[in-house]
Amino acid sequence: MDFFGAQAQARRLTLWLVVLLLVAVVGMVVATVLVVTLAVALLEGGQPGADPLGLAFDPLLLGGVTLGVLAVVVAGSLARHLQLRAGGAAVAEALGGRPINADTRDPDERRLLNVVEEMAIASGLPVPLVYVLEESGINAFAAGHTPQDAAIGITRGAIESLSRDELQGVVAHEFSHVLHGDMRLNMRLIALLYGILVIGLVGRMLLRGTATRRMVRGSRQNNAQIVLLGAGLALMLVGFIGTLCGNLIKAAVSRQREFLADASAVQYTRNPAGLADALKRVAAHAQGSELRASQAEEFSHLYFSRGVSGLRGLTATHPPLVTRIRRLEPEWDGKLPEPRQASPGVAQQEPEATRAATAAPATGSSAFLASGGELSQRVGEPRDTDLQGARGTLAEIDPRLLQAVHEPYAARAVIYGILMGADPESRTRQREALVDAAMPEVLAELDRLDQPLRSVRPGQRLALIELCLPMLRQLSVAQYARLHECLERLMTAEHRPGALQWALHRLVTVGSQGVTSSRGRRLSLAQVGDAVELLLSSLARAGSDDQERARAAFDRALGRLDMALTLRPEPASPQALDAALARCRQLTDVERARLLDAMLDCVMHDGQVAPEEAELLRAVAWALECPLPLTLN
Repeated sequence: MDFFGAQAQARRLTLWLVVLLLVAVVGMVVATVLVVTLAVALLEGGQPGADPLGLAFDPLLLGGVTLGVLAVVVAGSLARHLQLRAGGAAVAEALGGRPINADTRDPDERRLLNVVEEMAIASGLPVPLVYVLEESGINAFAAGHTPQDAAIGITRGAIESLSRDELQGVVAHEFSHVLHGDMRLNMRLIALLYGILVIGLVGRMLLRGTATRRMVRGSRQNNAQIVLLGAGLALMLVGFIGTLCGNLIKAAVSRQREFLADASAVQYTRNPAGLADALKRVAAHAQGSELRASQAEEFSHLYFSRGVSGLRGLTATHPPLVTRIRRLEPEWDGKLPEPRQASPGVAQQEPEATRAATAAPATGSSAFLASGGELSQRVGEPRDTDLQGARGTLAEIDPRLLQAVHEPYAARAVIYGILMGADPESRTRQREALVDAAMPEVLAELDRLDQPLRSVRPGQRLALIELCLPMLRQLSVAQYARLHECLERLMTAEHRPGALQWALHRLVTVGSQGVTSSRGRRLSLAQVGDAVELLLSSLARAGSDDQERARAAFDRALGRLDMALTLRPEPASPQALDAALARCRQLTDVERARLLDAMLDCVMHDGQVAPEEAELLRAVAWALECPLPLTLN
């Protein structure tokens, strides 16, 4: 499935999810009203002169019960949403996950980070935070609201028991959930369904309070105790019904998305055996994919495999392992491999030398090989050539920089070094501008890395920025404020800030801070004509200073859009480009796809894509929430 189609399907599923949730809540309200009506009728029926039916069907009572149930559901969902607003990190920590230090010396953890980093660079996504769950079962998950706050979690059993190919298949499966909108859908599902679960928790609390409270004498007081006991039992029953409904909703949403993620993982790696063997390892493992965390069931629809033993049949969030394996290997004979003995620090580790030796060499444009056609068809669809290109790019980067991006102070120094201008005058002025704003430790790292930073070639800058992002996302509020001030000073001190420098700055900001969700009415290209004109003019000028070549590139893009636009005579300011990009992010999916294709036509007007043009194109597409793979061939 294409990127835009998958995103649209995820939005439709979200709508159906809300409808199903409303049906479940209505059912819970009806069940609660019936229980309360029955309880009132039984309690008041024996009183002289009582009208049990009139009391039971009192509009005030029924309205109060309905509002009470709705209030609990809404309050529970809202509270859970606020708890999870930090993104994937909140889910990983709720499951007992520990973030893997970017500079870890553990070979298994280092191998996992290598696989995640390669997949992120290949697919054009920010490198996510990676968590390890100290669980012996083989499982993984991707969680977050956006790619910028995403987290990948993998169990210790998985990273110690799976080979590199198998681990890559699992990671590719999780990246598919990120690219196809499943991750955002799953986070919404968690928050919405938690409100239903709260009903049962309230009932349990009432039962416990009744059991521990001393029974006092007096019929009215005894009746109060009975009412509390009955209310607790009723709410527990309603909560059970709600939990069942929630599990059915999760299963309905999740199962088909798992098949899609499996198919996408094979497309990304061109290695169905890797993912199939990983699933066989799960089936052969003593503990399978089961997680023992107390909140494991709540997040069951996020996992690579089932994770919770109780969800079967209609409530199963994942298809059977045998079905998934046979889809990948139709000729599978049903035999499972011998359980692999996990060997921490040794199991399937990949020496860096081996990684570099097997990497495909990167081209001068970071393996960005555009051959024309529809750029929109490659959005969110990485392939094995992208993975090879990512390995090649990483293999060519100075080892000192690869080490620096995984260290807190050095990562910021790498960012500053990449964003400093190419001409000596600008670099000197920018270095002076950082003196009063950057931390002394960061300035020391900037001086230490000056030589390798000057040797960074076009095509390597985006990869280095992506590798730095996990460190930037872990900065405190005060540290990020200082980083932002330094970025502003670098742009202000730039002698001639071009579109590429702006795009790289934008990439750092979006990757570390995220983007504000574009809400409201979606727009057409005609409605944002000025913004499109500004972006295309900047792209046309990025490849050449020659006015005629820029005009030819601009006219080529107009042929795709069929719009009456004019090439801007002067370069746009960073502020104007920011405003134009914000407007273009409001485009419909169809119109964003047309804009991306026009952007490719613009940079391809002379039959080739320069490395700087490739970086600019990917950076702008990323800011438009359209992740471009590393290669376009």
